[in-house]
Amino acid sequence: MAEKFETLLDRLADCGSLVVALSGGVDSSVLAKAAAIALGDKAVAMTARSELLSYDELADAKAMARAAGIRHVLVDAHDLDNPDIVRNDKERCYYCKRGRFQKMVVWAKENGFAYVAEGSNLDDRGDFRPGMKAIAELSPTVISPFMDCGWTKADIRAQARAWGLAVADKPSAACLASRVAYGLPLTAARLVQVEAAEKLVRPFANGQLRVRHHDNLARIEAEPDAFAAVMAHREEIVEKLKALGFLYVTLDLGGYRMGSTNEALSKRRGAF
Repeated sequence: MAEKFETLLDRLADCGSLVVALSGGVDSSVLAKAAAIALGDKAVAMTARSELLSYDELADAKAMARAAGIRHVLVDAHDLDNPDIVRNDKERCYYCKRGRFQKMVVWAKENGFAYVAEGSNLDDRGDFRPGMKAIAELSPTVISPFMDCGWTKADIRAQARAWGLAVADKPSAACLASRVAYGLPLTAARLVQVEAAEKLVRPFANGQLRVRHHDNLARIEAEPDAFAAVMAHREEIVEKLKALGFLYVTLDLGGYRMGSTNEALSKRRGAF
């Protein structure tokens, strides 16, 4: 890790100046702190404020910027103004990431920063991530230092623990749009629904949790160890989620799976 860390600092220092895309997760938080160490006030963290970003994630981003000792800038993404994002097909992440990083690149150029960095690591290569195409298209201005320097998720978490960052063991938390089934248009109301639903279920489910939005059906994904606690509060959960506007509430017996909405793509290939 010591050698990897020095390699990362050298990579960041070579940029001269840098904007770090900060989501509030462990990857971007470690990258922000490393950039602050390597570049001082020539590094700045930036978070795209959007209906797709939960209140808790925005709060974490602000807290991690303070912990990293880096200046934090908020930009309004206006994601729901883009019909390509609202349509919510399998390329949604591509359009979202492209729009956000284009805004960051413009801001960087206008404010004298040479590069924009994002926190993807080697483990991200195995998942369906259309957003990575947008990153590639914006190269060489947008860079992925963890990938360049051979960092894995385990490396990032180890460094976060060494620094005592509060997000060191934080579970992955994709944006709220990832909860909405493909083909169901994104609206502010639906995003508010899933954010509120997860907050209501969270007290009864330790570990990873998602409430997937399938129009009038809420599909709860929890880790199998949490099933008993969820079922013990079944009536309360159903009542509260129906009060949010869902007609049906179900517990997915398959348990939490990263990116489970992508499973529909293989079942209905070509549908989107």
